[in-house]
Amino acid sequence: MQFTVTDAPTRERFEARDEAGVVAGVVTYQLTGTIIVYTHTEVDPEFEGRGVGSTLARAVMDDARAKGRTVVPLCPFLSEWLVKHPGYEDIVARSTRKVK
Repeated sequence: MQFTVTDAPTRERFEARDEAGVVAGVVTYQLTGTIIVYTHTEVDPEFEGRGVGSTLARAVMDDARAKGRTVVPLCPFLSEWLVKHPGYEDIVARSTRKVK
C-alpha cells in the first residue's frame, strides 16, 4: 500500500493518506522560524504495521532538510526512528535529541 504525505500547515501537521484519501497517520509540529518541533506521531489502528509511521518520519525529515530547518524531535517515535536513520543527524538539534 502506498501512502502520500502532505503538509497541512493550518492544522500544524503532516498527514499520510492512503490511495482512497483516508488519513492513515499524522505527525504534529510547531514551527518557529527555521526551528520545527515534531511533537507527536499517531497512526490510525487500522493502518498499524504497514509502515505509515516510517513513511511519515522520512517525509517530515526530508521536508525539514529541503526547507533548511533544524529539527527538535520531541516525539518519542521520531526520536527512536532517528537513532536508526543517522543520515538526518546534521539537521537534528542534538541537545534535545533524546528527550522522552
